[in-house]
Amino acid sequence: MRWRLNIRRTCWPAWAKTLKTIRQDMRTPVHQGSCLCERVRYEVTGNLGPLVYCHCKRCRKATGSAFIAVAPVAKADFNITQGAAALATYRSEAGVCRSFCSHCGSPIIGYRESDPDTLRLRIGTLDTPLPAQVSAHIFVASKAEWHDFHDDAPQYAERP
Repeated sequence: MRWRLNIRRTCWPAWAKTLKTIRQDMRTPVHQGSCLCERVRYEVTGNLGPLVYCHCKRCRKATGSAFIAVAPVAKADFNITQGAAALATYRSEAGVCRSFCSHCGSPIIGYRESDPDTLRLRIGTLDTPLPAQVSAHIFVASKAEWHDFHDDAPQYAERP
């Protein structure tokens, strides 16, 4: 009995610390994603910001679609877990950088040089479910004329 008591006294602090870490990890959302060819994989530990659809001409050109679906993410919460060497970055004259897989072309993140600590995660590359709905449409003044809106999210002519 005495031996058992000593084991409990010795192991309890370590076990309690491990349990606390597990509980914290369970509360912190983790989102995982990858590019089309799966050479680039990433993980976001923490919350994603509001989901926004951008309809500006640059985003339409970058995606080849009517808009781009993005959510802001803190740079500190974003981690490339595989294939960092496959990432390439295009910098526009406006100081907007877009990182993509150099093999399959999938856009992964974008950021402004004026705010490098906030990344714009390309939501289409997520592998984990995202229950959020679009929170706003921005730059609708330059939207594709062939695209119609099918939701009730607020619409802004430019960036609000």
